[in-house]
Amino acid sequence: MRLHLFEFEDLEWFPDIIRQSQTDYLHFVITKAKAYKPAASLVKEALDKTNTNEIIDLCSGGGGGTDAFHKNLEEITGKQIKMTLSDKYPNIPAFEMIKNLSGGKIDYIKESIDAVNVPSNLKGMRTMFSAFHHFKPRDAQAILKSAVDDKVPIAIFEGANKDILNFLGILLFTPIIFIFATPFMKPFKLSRIFFTYIIPLIPIITVWDGLVSILRMYTPNQMLKMAEEVTNNYTWKSGKTKGNIGNTIMYLVGYPK
Repeated sequence: MRLHLFEFEDLEWFPDIIRQSQTDYLHFVITKAKAYKPAASLVKEALDKTNTNEIIDLCSGGGGGTDAFHKNLEEITGKQIKMTLSDKYPNIPAFEMIKNLSGGKIDYIKESIDAVNVPSNLKGMRTMFSAFHHFKPRDAQAILKSAVDDKVPIAIFEGANKDILNFLGILLFTPIIFIFATPFMKPFKLSRIFFTYIIPLIPIITVWDGLVSILRMYTPNQMLKMAEEVTNNYTWKSGKTKGNIGNTIMYLVGYPK
């Protein structure tokens, strides 16, 4: 069953100072765990089939593991991959940090990019990590249709399974990670220190949004059904694979036949 409860991160009035700290946390955790390492082989197939080496990442947040993913993708393809980060609420300090660390191989778009209505001039394969659940079914399907209309490959990844173990893991471990890891999250922000240790808004809201994310997630079968309703003129693959830390990755990958 899927419940589309609200996440603070989605609210337009929600302060960027908190939203960016949430996405910085996700980037820290996903990068340290290399949680999306297996995603590279799935993306490689779509890049090979469509003869492209460009990726537009949608709903990038704080970059959540895209730097580690990009490095692994270049290793297994033996090619230079141009990756561009984008978001409806772009976290510019995080994007700039990732750009510098990648030596410019990962760039970003400063302007707001809505994943439901991606400008057709943005060329390359579209990826989305830990974000598809933010969209209600109609908009989620519109994201797939937009890629199909522009005849570009697309890959959707969720870094958790829809089960009670992930639910309990968020409840138990998120506060502990914040307590010990906050000083090491980059870019360093005094506001993150204040809203973690003095007034713990960031960890509380992150726990809520994390729990709601599990309830919102689409299963591989649900994603595949959406995709096949858009077109049968694509090769669609959906399923589950194990992440680098034993987590389950749910995915949907599609490219033109």
